[in-house]
Amino acid sequence: MAQTRAELIRFITGYTSSYAEEESFKQDFLNLLTAPGCFERTHLPGHITGSAWIVDHLRKAVLLVHHAKLNRWLQPGGHADGDENIRRVALREAEEETGLHDFKVVTELPFDVDIHLIPERKDFPAHYHYDVRFLIEASQQQQLIVSEESHDVKWIPLAELEAYTTEQSVLRMKAKTTLY
Repeated sequence: MAQTRAELIRFITGYTSSYAEEESFKQDFLNLLTAPGCFERTHLPGHITGSAWIVDHLRKAVLLVHHAKLNRWLQPGGHADGDENIRRVALREAEEETGLHDFKVVTELPFDVDIHLIPERKDFPAHYHYDVRFLIEASQQQQLIVSEESHDVKWIPLAELEAYTTEQSVLRMKAKTTLY
């Protein structure tokens, strides 16, 4: 269930993907997971993060946030801040960034993994997020909130996703959605 460091290591070790990019991340994840502080945002050059790919029950739309610092449409997610239960991190971030309270975890195990560069900011150097993603289902009828970390939060039809983002990892998750 990827709820502890040891479980996450077991998951990553056994993870297989039809996407070469994801397969290439495995050893880097495993190397990072040997570092004592890898779940802390201060761990550099990178740290473990958790995020939620939130779809409606028909799998026709995804809930994305327009990230204020990165100025991009992305799935909700964020720092573990020491919490090794990365699924709990992903669910917490989903709630904090969207206002959703009622959702269902579709995949107990991670749905996707990614390593991406976060650009330098005035108060923090460029670094990598080793992102562990979970597939979540929620109703589009729930009231949404825009957190202070975002400019907007919105249900986007999967058929229109490319108009909002060209991020390869986001488009990869779109493709994977059809398998669930």
